[in-house]
Amino acid sequence: MITSKLTSKAQTTIPQPVRSALHLVEGDHIEYKIEGEKVILVKHAAEISGDNPFATFEEWNSEADRRAYGDL
Repeated sequence: MITSKLTSKAQTTIPQPVRSALHLVEGDHIEYKIEGEKVILVKHAAEISGDNPFATFEEWNSEADRRAYGDL
């Protein structure tokens, strides 16, 4: 079991194994699904934007790609 601690401001850090399993990166949104006394944490599905045809591309959406191509 993976645990994290709640701060006095009701904040917590999502542990690295959980971030890796969900492929979370800075700026991602997450969803909380409450089922009885359990909460399921999932990565928020990207919404398809008619203004941005590339919004659904994930294959070049890593931190390494942002560093390499961020200034283009």
